[in-house]
Amino acid sequence: MEAVPDRGEDISLMEPMRIAEGSPRRAELTDLALELARRSEGFRRSLPHSLVASLATLVRAMNCYYSNLIEGHDTHPIDIERAIKGDYSGDARKRDLQLEARAHIAVQEWIDSGALGERATTAAAVCETHRRFCDQLPEELLWVEESRSGEKIRVIPGELRTRDVKVGEHISISPGAVPRFLTRYEEAYGRHSKTEKIIAAAAAHHRLAWIHPFLDGNGRVARLMSHAMMLDLLATGALWSIARGLARNVGDYKGHLAACDQPKRNDLDGRGTLSEENLVAFTRFFLTVCLDQVRFMEDLMQPNTLLTRIQLWAEEEIRLGKLPDKANTILAAILYRGEIPRADVAAIVGTGERQARRVVSALVERGVLASESSRAPLRLTFPAALASRWMPGLFPEKIDGAPH
Repeated sequence: MEAVPDRGEDISLMEPMRIAEGSPRRAELTDLALELARRSEGFRRSLPHSLVASLATLVRAMNCYYSNLIEGHDTHPIDIERAIKGDYSGDARKRDLQLEARAHIAVQEWIDSGALGERATTAAAVCETHRRFCDQLPEELLWVEESRSGEKIRVIPGELRTRDVKVGEHISISPGAVPRFLTRYEEAYGRHSKTEKIIAAAAAHHRLAWIHPFLDGNGRVARLMSHAMMLDLLATGALWSIARGLARNVGDYKGHLAACDQPKRNDLDGRGTLSEENLVAFTRFFLTVCLDQVRFMEDLMQPNTLLTRIQLWAEEEIRLGKLPDKANTILAAILYRGEIPRADVAAIVGTGERQARRVVSALVERGVLASESSRAPLRLTFPAALASRWMPGLFPEKIDGAPH
């Protein structure tokens, strides 16, 4: 085997790893971090436990959709939901993208279970995230083309790159230097206060992309790592998505990443090799995007407005004969109570047991109710096909003729 090229780069090339305490913008960023922590925790606590689990499932599909979109892969959450159920497109390219989405969902579900916790920024976690994602990709998506020679190179899941790469104008460090830069990365974003880690989340996001540890998949891993950091630091419950905010501001996002690659302008621009001013600007952008996404989800999940949207949909379906009478009554009861025992349904709808079971069966078949077993309480679910009606703006409506 050929030796992995190492040009002996010093880890100081990646400094500053965090924004200095003496930065004139430090107070502003601290305020943003504290506000983000307060709003995120408040939103999480405002929802019944049963709604948290259901909403997190939808947000995973949304997060996957927007992260894919940043990579130039447009796989709608409805198609993602179908893939999770094993319903794949007959078109080979679309099927591959569905499998890619399914891989992303599986990795985020693993992260949402708390598998990473405080170790999201460790080298081991970064490599494991990449391995878990790539292990589930179709073979076609594991090959990248070398820009100059056109040579096809296979991506090895979880393995650090052994070749030089160039991303835009940024020429990444030599492959032999990657392990020591990841060691410095792990040290820099390890044990700090909660507020410090929130402020450093944007820097951790950029510096991982700057190292570019893998041949491909670095942007996706960086976004999953940021999701894991926020999940741990903010107790988000996985109820909102940074990827949505980044994708909706993708020009600014990529512009900030490129700016953070630049060397410092002068002696007033921090004490590191890279520009601290640009890192401050990205941090402000990153935290503001996070706050915007929390506010957006808070607005969508306001009980009265959410109930109104769901009720309007249910009443329309009843008029069209697609749902039985009283279906809207059950949905309203579940939304207010979080979940309801099956034994309570007949009393809620004011009918006999047989009619109550018929209404529940219809709602389960439509994918808007679920339970862990035939005897477990019923809870509300948020199918992607109904998101445009129930939670407008969550992601673009599917317009190719598929059911909504």
